[in-house]
Amino acid sequence: MNNDMRNQMGTGKGFIAALDQSGGSTPKALAQYGVPETAFSNDAEMYDLVHAMRTRIITNSAFAGPKVIAAILFEQTMDRQIEGRPTPDYLWNVKRVVPLVKVDKGLADEVNGAQVMKAMPELDDLCARAAGKGVFGTKMRSVINKADAAGVQAVVDQQFEVGLQILGSGLMPILEPEVNIKSADKAQIEELLRDALAKGLDALPAGQQVMFKLSLPTVPDFYKPLIDDPRVLRVVALSGGYSRDESCEMLAKNHDMIASFSRALSEGLSAQQSDAEFTATLQATVDQISSASGT
Repeated sequence: MNNDMRNQMGTGKGFIAALDQSGGSTPKALAQYGVPETAFSNDAEMYDLVHAMRTRIITNSAFAGPKVIAAILFEQTMDRQIEGRPTPDYLWNVKRVVPLVKVDKGLADEVNGAQVMKAMPELDDLCARAAGKGVFGTKMRSVINKADAAGVQAVVDQQFEVGLQILGSGLMPILEPEVNIKSADKAQIEELLRDALAKGLDALPAGQQVMFKLSLPTVPDFYKPLIDDPRVLRVVALSGGYSRDESCEMLAKNHDMIASFSRALSEGLSAQQSDAEFTATLQATVDQISSASGT
């Protein structure tokens, strides 16, 4: 594992850009960017358009370290090129942004108020390819909708099980048990989740670390015990449907927690913008999210 990347992930003062929309969420991401579904007639055309969007973001002068610490990529983005270089190579060696990759294959049906991840039979192969391309770590998402102890535990058990598999491949796993921000039980879910994650850390092999990506908590600094745990490299926040302003306002109240925003990052960007307008919008966004991450 690259020690320079580990140091940047552990101590960097910026945030993580989430550019990992996959098949299901790509049309929404393109629509937000001003590219309607009528602009493409099949998946290949859709993925070409979203890669063009991501390339425009990544190559922009506003998108770079130290304010952008890392970027989470969709598998197909990892396998493509930017300006003639493999995307992970471009991110790290041109932009000084740590490359990460989303590895989950979507969500299973809800059981006990939670959705675990679908099976990932190709995970070892994906991790091997990612490591070969210079990727530092992975991200995988589950969702918790209700304060059901069995459902929360099922999510956490699976996240740690897969996380250990990823650690075995030499990559850093980002465990993402997302709490649905619209849940009436949000605060209660967070209590169950924090306890379950703390117990999961106790089962980690000696000397190993993981990262967590968590919904912004109802109570500020609620996840500080996890942030301060030496077995946790970093705790990052997902925006989960909050607007960028809301997300940044909440994040600033959570000390040593940094952003890993997707929708809140691309909010306001448009395919129709001139390069100057695009750069100004992206720079303002990067500055705002980086500032909120620095508390």
